[in-house]
Amino acid sequence: MTIQKKDKFICILFGFLFAAGFLLCVFMPKNKYSESERRQLAVMPELSADALWSGRFMSDFETWAVDHFPFREQFRTGKALVSAGVFFKGDNNGLYVTDGYIASLEYPIHEASLDRAVERFQSVCNTYLTEKNRVYLSVIPDKNRYLAAESGHPSIDYTEFERQITEKATFASYIPISDLLEKEDYYKTDTHWRQEKILDVANRLASQMGVRLSGEYEIHELDRDFYGVYYGQAALPLAPDRLCYLTGAAIDGCTVYDWQNKKEAAVYDMERAAGKDPYEIYLSGPLSLITIENPKAETEKELVMFRDSFGSSVAPLLIDGYSKITLVDIRYLSPDFLGQFIDFEDCDVLFLYSTLVLNHSETLK
Repeated sequence: MTIQKKDKFICILFGFLFAAGFLLCVFMPKNKYSESERRQLAVMPELSADALWSGRFMSDFETWAVDHFPFREQFRTGKALVSAGVFFKGDNNGLYVTDGYIASLEYPIHEASLDRAVERFQSVCNTYLTEKNRVYLSVIPDKNRYLAAESGHPSIDYTEFERQITEKATFASYIPISDLLEKEDYYKTDTHWRQEKILDVANRLASQMGVRLSGEYEIHELDRDFYGVYYGQAALPLAPDRLCYLTGAAIDGCTVYDWQNKKEAAVYDMERAAGKDPYEIYLSGPLSLITIENPKAETEKELVMFRDSFGSSVAPLLIDGYSKITLVDIRYLSPDFLGQFIDFEDCDVLFLYSTLVLNHSETLK
């Protein structure tokens, strides 16, 4: 083949690939939601003179094109595999894999964020609580604590993290739980801990708050694979988890009310379990305000738990020791409105948050 023919062939091939890519991008079916990344995909921007002149159209179009590029998921996986296997990058998009576990880099400690979190908790105490309330605080370490050292990735000093927040939160009695946890207590593909692995955590929380749990539970496993939030973000072909939930006399007999949607709910939401994020089986996921009542309780004690998503799976294990547990998520509900829904008189109050939220407390209202 002559050089002239070779150049012509390359030009024709390039033109064909360019045209094919363009046509695929335009005419292939467009998804509105990325199942793997659990987010809405960009929509095609509206073409207008103002959008063109300001440059907004091209910026939004670029975002749309990246989100809807043909075979995008396959390219994402290919990039992740090449980054790890060829270039030996320690992480991909802030995520790393070690011993089959996916974790997100969490570093350094953001002291201003801790100050803000404590300020929000202190404000709740000053507004609603009295000396009759017993106030507790506990920090749930993210799984970097049990993975980063062995994999050589940077992580925050978790001992220092707990020291700082307990030093700042003088209004609460601190309940340490990090010594009870290990990497096996977390899902491999998700941020959260496994409910069947945290019975010791529930027992310590309960005993430190002066209540007793029976500890009699039955383990059930969902009949579908669980691909956690990190699985899609990492874009790596890793084995899925299996998700379990616990039942027992107190859990089976309690009632749940969803104040956000004003309806009765369930401890374990099987409709959510079959949805996009099976972890939302626990108390229907990210709800701002819910109550769990235990009609068979041998005590009249009540607990108000300020929590993030980790609290959804541990709260059912604590209901055995209380007549009522109210769960509040101030990432979605401003504390200014709590007095309309909650009677704090003589309640136990527990602030139970993961380091992932405390180190990024701008999410708290």
